[in-house]
Amino acid sequence: MPWPTADEAVFDLIRQEVHRQNTTIQLIASENFASPAVMAATGSVFTNKYSEGYPGRRYYGGNMVADEVEDLARRRACELFGADHANVQPHAGAIANMGAYQALLEAGDTVLGMSLDHGGHLTHGSPVNFSGLQYRFVSYGVTASDERIDMDQLRDLALAERPKLIVAGATAYPRLIHPEPLREIADESGALLMFDAAHIAGLIAGGVHPNPTEYADVVTFTTHKTLRGPRGGAIICRSDHGPAVDKAMFPGIQGGPLDHAVAAKAVAFAEAATDEFADYAARIVENSRALAAALAGHGFRLVSGGTDNHLMLVDLRTFDADLTGKEAQATLDAAGISLNKNTVPDDPRSPFVTSGVRIGTPAVTTQGMDADDMATIADLISRALRNRSDDAAIAAVRADAEELCAAKPPYPGLDAEDQPASGGSSRPANAGRGNP
Repeated sequence: MPWPTADEAVFDLIRQEVHRQNTTIQLIASENFASPAVMAATGSVFTNKYSEGYPGRRYYGGNMVADEVEDLARRRACELFGADHANVQPHAGAIANMGAYQALLEAGDTVLGMSLDHGGHLTHGSPVNFSGLQYRFVSYGVTASDERIDMDQLRDLALAERPKLIVAGATAYPRLIHPEPLREIADESGALLMFDAAHIAGLIAGGVHPNPTEYADVVTFTTHKTLRGPRGGAIICRSDHGPAVDKAMFPGIQGGPLDHAVAAKAVAFAEAATDEFADYAARIVENSRALAAALAGHGFRLVSGGTDNHLMLVDLRTFDADLTGKEAQATLDAAGISLNKNTVPDDPRSPFVTSGVRIGTPAVTTQGMDADDMATIADLISRALRNRSDDAAIAAVRADAEELCAAKPPYPGLDAEDQPASGGSSRPANAGRGNP
């Protein structure tokens, strides 16, 4: 069935994006390829419904079915992570964090969060973000020696500042974050503990990262990164925080939920509860370690010396002291490889330039790529950056990247002339390539 043609300008751009995703290598750590079932739910008639409120307590009529799908999503989220309560309405991870803060804090309260230039997120206290504007954030970071979270510093700050809340989690941190010692510090300092699992929710669901649900008062996460669901967020928490979380989300922050996204979240939670997904999560980590090792072999320095999760933070200065993250990102885009510039700890360059890049393996793992492919990708990255002023060399890398993707395309049944699948497989058609 052909694409709709009533708005050729938009659908031509969609065709272009289909081509880009099928023919270039996606290494952005916060991206993935959602299954056809997730995409079908996202594009379903639930997009037509208005459902302000919660199941059984709506402000509009006609929510009988919407109530069922939200209840299903909430149950599946609780079962997946072992939580007492779930709110699946946040439109994004940042909104989930906002909801958690509003539920737990008063304006001006002191909060400990990870420093942005050491791997934290904007919502962990950036002075230009709502978090830093509404609350008094104090930052902790990583050690200079091993570039892992400085637990001694975190404890000292917690005892000195007596924060209302400690925020764990990161957006550019390549190691495991163990929740139990964080809980101990929170208890010792009289703080609540929130764990932002936006990046690692899928790894937690798949059993390859410690589950913080038992230890944290509140856990927030996004559904579209390692969890491989639709774009959106969610909050899970202890039962005593449930009413405050729900009130914070509605009417505190949002109006009606995106019912089509809620339906797609329910699909994603079910997919993430399978043995197949657990195998997928393990392969994400295996590929991440393989790619990190291969990049180190090409002269790149890995922050903290490697990775335990889905991403690596690469310091470019040992590879080429003059190469910035900004230039590396632009060069690799031209070469058919997508990643993002990123600061490294104590980076002398600005966040708009950076000395590093962040690289992740969730999307390429969904395609069915393996350790041998990671070695190939590392070689392509090295070739492109060493020859970044040579247009012919960049074109050759792009051709090789396209050849690699052609062997394992994310959506082999979806080309520029066809519209997205309306159901069937619960994952991208190539996600099982090489799987048991």
